[in-house]
Amino acid sequence: MSNLTGAGKVVCVTGASGYIASWLVKFLLQRGYTVKASVRDPNDSRKTAHLTSLDGAKERLQLFKANLLDEGSFDSGIEGCEGVFHTASPFYHDIEDPQAELIDPAVKGTLNVLNSIAKFPSIKRVVLTSSIAAVVYNGKPRTPDVVVDETWFSDPDVCKESKLWYVLSKTLAEDAAWKFVKEKGIDLVTINPAMVIGPLLQPTLNTSAAAILNLINGAQAFSNFSLGWVNVKDVANAHIQAYEIPSASGRYCLVERVAHYAEIVKVLRELYPGVQLPEKCADDKPLMPTYQVSKEKAKSLGIEYIPLETSLKETVESLKEKQFARL
Repeated sequence: MSNLTGAGKVVCVTGASGYIASWLVKFLLQRGYTVKASVRDPNDSRKTAHLTSLDGAKERLQLFKANLLDEGSFDSGIEGCEGVFHTASPFYHDIEDPQAELIDPAVKGTLNVLNSIAKFPSIKRVVLTSSIAAVVYNGKPRTPDVVVDETWFSDPDVCKESKLWYVLSKTLAEDAAWKFVKEKGIDLVTINPAMVIGPLLQPTLNTSAAAILNLINGAQAFSNFSLGWVNVKDVANAHIQAYEIPSASGRYCLVERVAHYAEIVKVLRELYPGVQLPEKCADDKPLMPTYQVSKEKAKSLGIEYIPLETSLKETVESLKEKQFARL
C-alpha cells in the first residue's frame, strides 16, 4: 500500500505471533506504522521469525515480552503508543480446565491490558479482537431468514449450559472490556469475526485452519454444524480500518458467508477433485440450518469480502506449502 497512513505513528499489538495478529502486524508495517508487539518469549525465534522477517520489521518492529496473566507486563509495550490492538486470547478445543486455560487468560488478560492502557492518556483508540462467538449464542433460533447483527450478545448462561467454554471466554472478555472502558472513558472498538481462514504466516497450526486440514487429511465425516467464515486478510484489514476511521465505533461482525460443513466439503471437492474428502455427516440428524449475518456495519469500514471459495483455496495451498497437508 503506497498510502503510508501510519508513518511516524506507534501502535501496540498484543499476542503478535497469533494467526490474525501476524497479518495485522504485516499490514501495519506496510502502512508505515512502528509496531510494538507482545509475544510470550521474544527469544524464541521459531515463534517470531515470521514477524522479524516482514518488510519494515528491521526498522519499525519492536518485540516485547508480556503474559496475559502478569499484571503490568504490557506497560512497557503500551507506553508511547497512540493505539492498541488487543488480539491475544487462547483458542483451543481440547481443554481440561476451561477456567484456567480459556476464561482467565481471556477475561483477566483483557482487563490486564486495559489497565495498562488506562495508565497512558496518549492512547487514542483500542481495537479488541472479539468473536462472533460473543454475538450469536443467546438462545434465539438461527434459521435462514434470521439476520444476526451487532446488537446481539451471547448469554453466558446459554454458553455454560452447552459447555461452550471458548464461546464463554470471548463473551465474558468482551463484556468485561465494555464495562471497563465505559468507566474509564477509553475509546474501544471490537471486531467480531466468524471462523477465520486463509493463508498462514505463522509456522504453527492454528485452530481454525486445523478445521480445514482435518477435512483434507482423511476425516471420515464432517461436523453437522453451520458457521460463518471470513478471510484472515479481511479481518486484519478491518482492525486497521476500525482504528483509522474516526467515526468507527462499537462492534463489527465480520462474516463473508454462513455455510454448513457440508458446503465447505462440496467447495473443497470442486477445488481439489483428487483429494479424499469425507462423504458423510458425523450424525444422522437433519443438517443444522444456516442463518444470515448483517454486512451493513462492516461495509462502513470499506470491507469487500474475499469470497469463501478463494479463502478455502488459500487455506489449503498454505497448508500444503507449510507441509501440514498430505496431499
